[in-house]
Amino acid sequence: MADDEARDVALTRREEEVARAYALGASYKEIARDLGVSPTTVRSHLRTVYGKLGVTSKIELARSLDDDAARGPRDASDMAAELALELDEAARRERSLARVLRIISEQDDSPDHVIDAVLDHALEICEAEFGILFEHLGGTRFRELRSRNIPRPFADWLAEQGVFEVGPETGIGRVATGLQAINLPDVRADDAYREGAPLRIATAELGRARSFAAIPMLSRGRLIGVFSVYRTRIHPFGDRTLELAQVFADQAAIAIETANRFRELEIRLARERTNREILEIIRRTRDDERPVFEAIVRSAVALCGVRFCMFWRYDGAQVHYCASAGFSAEFMADYTADYPMPPRPGGLVAETIRTGRTVRLPHAQDAAVYYDAEVAAQHDYDHMIGVPVETEDGLWGVLVLAWPTGAVPQDGQVEQLETFATQAVIAIENAARARELARLNAELGDRVEAQGGEIARMARLKRFLSPAVAEALARSGGEDLPASHRSLIATLFCDIRGFTAFCERAEPEETIEVLQTYHREMGRLISAHRAGVDKRMGDGIMVVFNDPFPTEDPAGAAVRLALAMRERMTELCGGWKRLGHRLGFGVGVSLGYATIGVVGSEGRYDYTASGTAVNLAARLCDRAEDGEILLSPRAATAVEDAFAVESSGELTLKGIREPVEVFRLVGA
Repeated sequence: MADDEARDVALTRREEEVARAYALGASYKEIARDLGVSPTTVRSHLRTVYGKLGVTSKIELARSLDDDAARGPRDASDMAAELALELDEAARRERSLARVLRIISEQDDSPDHVIDAVLDHALEICEAEFGILFEHLGGTRFRELRSRNIPRPFADWLAEQGVFEVGPETGIGRVATGLQAINLPDVRADDAYREGAPLRIATAELGRARSFAAIPMLSRGRLIGVFSVYRTRIHPFGDRTLELAQVFADQAAIAIETANRFRELEIRLARERTNREILEIIRRTRDDERPVFEAIVRSAVALCGVRFCMFWRYDGAQVHYCASAGFSAEFMADYTADYPMPPRPGGLVAETIRTGRTVRLPHAQDAAVYYDAEVAAQHDYDHMIGVPVETEDGLWGVLVLAWPTGAVPQDGQVEQLETFATQAVIAIENAARARELARLNAELGDRVEAQGGEIARMARLKRFLSPAVAEALARSGGEDLPASHRSLIATLFCDIRGFTAFCERAEPEETIEVLQTYHREMGRLISAHRAGVDKRMGDGIMVVFNDPFPTEDPAGAAVRLALAMRERMTELCGGWKRLGHRLGFGVGVSLGYATIGVVGSEGRYDYTASGTAVNLAARLCDRAEDGEILLSPRAATAVEDAFAVESSGELTLKGIREPVEVFRLVGA
């Protein structure tokens, strides 16, 4: 009992309550809440306790409180007690930061749990009652992204506002313009409150906040948000507290930027996938643009977060409905019942047609500027965009898109919409060409006699030209031989490995059989891949892409043919091996400019290519091992996005002056 009385003399009852709670791990904020005092009072008590007991850490404090020996006052200076307490606080701050950094290191593509952890630790360290992370949407526009312990009336108000503007005189407005932390001792004591700024009034009246600090969240010098902490009493944040708040704001910015990069990657991949799908629909439905329009409006709704997308055709006088997504079929049937009709004056479609440019309508629900304001309000959309669809003949139509109320187009979405418009143009022009072709086919019966003469002309040409060149010449409309010219071509050379040795030991009949099979099978593949020139020389084959037939991706076409050849030759060589013939197959592919033209003399002309690029393909073929496909540097660069290639180093090739870096195709 004497010991207890001695300690009671050393510590007051309140000091002992504070000391024991702190030794058990409670934070200033938790102790203040339980004892009905402020966190600053808790800190003052602890400084006195540290001085009286002569301890310098939380561990020593706990041991001292558990020691049954009587303790009286110690002669410890206030400075020593203050330093010891600051050391404890520093350790606590370090632990909080370490936990946040560990959470960030384990972050997936969502920053929510990181931001929650940052807010929790920031509120504890900063001795604040609640905190909000505002997302910056440009200028002085913000919206609440996350919050912790926010009073329900204030939370409901922020949710109702969605995206809101803040005045430059408000705390968050000053952060947005100055990019520096703001510390308000009393939110009711400045002009923003007296002049009725909505966010300030909500902060004070609904959030019951008095002291407030707002910290900028920056990424590469760009404001991405504001980190705000609030006290419900007049108790300004100190400089050290603001430094801590800035650290936590920086951690939240890291989490958000990391998540943004994940989202940007996902969005880019989704856009690429969508574009490929639409291009495939264009390829499959060349004579009908409607499936493309339907795919575009569906993709716009799914990819760009819009409320709806509509496609309208303009014939120069009236607007025709083509396709839509986002609204029910019943609504659209009623909405479009009066179409076709002239563009409505003042409407988004009319403005897009008039200007020929992408037009924004930020407030569709404003009846003064938009004829469908009631529809916009009824269906919860506001921000709208009209994207022109222009062909070579002029404006063909308009894509109209609307975002849900409170949402705005994000970076890259308008560019994606313009890509959709371009794809629509491709479909329109393809369908127009298909319809023209159908018209020409319908007239075919009237041109039978003329076609008979054309067939006879082709027969004459094929007596001294290869079929490919004869067809090209026939399409030119004359019988003059094509003049020599330079052209960018992909050249493929291939031959049979071990063929010379095979000829020396095989019977002539076997040699002929192998060659016939080889050329027959390779010829089928060459025809299937629509090569322009096909030359045969014994077991060697030369194939040219992009002349006389234009090819969008000549190097890719050559590589795809090479892969198909290798696959078929693997099967053929397996069968020949069972007959005792050991044969292989090698390919060389180059991309470059060459001279293309007709060579030969009366009675037998041929269409061929010559030049360094052609020689390079032949030399690469010579150096290819069985099963290898070797590529020139330019060909490798052209196909590296679609096929896996690896460098085989530089080689000195016959007839090529400088060493050439050679690449090997390793997979698709």
